[in-house]
Amino acid sequence: MALWTGAWSRHGGIVAILGVLCLVPLFVHNPYLLHLFILSMLYAMLAGSWNLINGYAGIFTFGHQAFFGLGAYTSALLAMDAGLSPWITLWFGGCVAALAGLAIGLPVLRIRSVAHVAIVTLAFAVIVQAVVSNLPDLTRGTLGLAGIPAFTAFALPGIGMVSFGAGDQVAYYYVALVFLTFSMAFMIWLVSGRTGLALKAIRDAEEAADSLGVDPTRYKLIAFVASSFIAGIAGAYYAHYLHILTPDSAIGVSIMITILVMTLVGGVGTTIGPLVGSFVVTFGLEGLRGLGDYRLMVYGLLLVLFVTFAPRGLAQLRRARPQLVA
Repeated sequence: MALWTGAWSRHGGIVAILGVLCLVPLFVHNPYLLHLFILSMLYAMLAGSWNLINGYAGIFTFGHQAFFGLGAYTSALLAMDAGLSPWITLWFGGCVAALAGLAIGLPVLRIRSVAHVAIVTLAFAVIVQAVVSNLPDLTRGTLGLAGIPAFTAFALPGIGMVSFGAGDQVAYYYVALVFLTFSMAFMIWLVSGRTGLALKAIRDAEEAADSLGVDPTRYKLIAFVASSFIAGIAGAYYAHYLHILTPDSAIGVSIMITILVMTLVGGVGTTIGPLVGSFVVTFGLEGLRGLGDYRLMVYGLLLVLFVTFAPRGLAQLRRARPQLVA
């Protein structure tokens, strides 16, 4: 209990951000702005899960979007074809993503070459996208799934019925916030204990950690499966929130690039970094929309400047100290 309390006391910034997010719907009533907040929270879960294996375990994977897509399609298909409640299928989506993470992680995480791990995981994502695209009878292929069921309404004591109707973003917002809070709590718990210490030791000096009795494959696999599960849950929620899925939107490499940028902007190897980066990048890209054809060019230029002058991310800027020159 003391370790858990101490872990949260060291993450006051996360508590503050989550507290502010609780109040957003009281002041923001624009549906599109709430939509951006919801997307930011889902991306925060996804970027945070990737940061768990890259920032803490030192494993550079380039196919994390596959677990997001597997969670999304599993939950959507079970809800549409089996008639199950999305509240149930969402957990199936997370479990399928976790099992896929276990299956790909067992052979891949024994490889110590960063480049080979990145290539193999990217190939896995490409295979998953190709399979989904070429099963029209099940997934409707490149046309995508439409009419994915929304979350069913439920009664909340003291509040009444919570419904998820079209155009009503508040219920979706608070459910996304609950999932974000639990995922952040889980990741803080994981990296603050024995597992977190082992992952950091493996990241910094794998051979030295191995010589001291730390099993690199075991701890890497724990992080890999946990991150896959969180990504699958985020994907499942994404499917039932937007009600439509395509292979490109759920498993495309653009998702991997987005979460990579969010993590770099926020700060790799920090729990708060992906959370901050997801909001900065999501709202930043929206702010650049008015530039039209110049949007991506300005976006790329800003990224170059950011990586040059703040290579450790926004979360670690406060740690910098000016040096006096004698």
